[in-house]
Amino acid sequence: MAIQKTTFDLGVPWEDTAGYAQAVLVDNWLYISGQSGHRADGTLVSPAIDGQQGDEQSRMKDQMIQAYLNARAVLAHFDCTFDNVVEEVVFAVDIGAALAVMREVRQQFYLGDKPKVTNTIVGTPALPLPGQVVEIKFVARR
Repeated sequence: MAIQKTTFDLGVPWEDTAGYAQAVLVDNWLYISGQSGHRADGTLVSPAIDGQQGDEQSRMKDQMIQAYLNARAVLAHFDCTFDNVVEEVVFAVDIGAALAVMREVRQQFYLGDKPKVTNTIVGTPALPLPGQVVEIKFVARR
């Protein structure tokens, strides 16, 4: 018996190129692919540029905020909010920069000092988009 799935895409080019959905709803469980700090047109917010020194925390914060904005759009499509999120996994090329800004950014979206959501942070040497420093995946329950 096949599982019934409902999918959603944001319309960015790599969805078709890589062949995946931004989100899949199965029963009442919503699985959201890793969200990056890209705008609707696919351009990255505050991209890291090879060899260029800069404020890594500001870059991380900018991309993290955009990743949460993208996740909010996906959640809203399924009539969900961050209150529905039960798990998130943060992939960061600089864990120190991520940890320095993560709590402040998350409080903006979860609207509380300590969100009721599990969180895992994973360090990675690289992410798919050139200049990308963070990606966040989510699991939510409707």
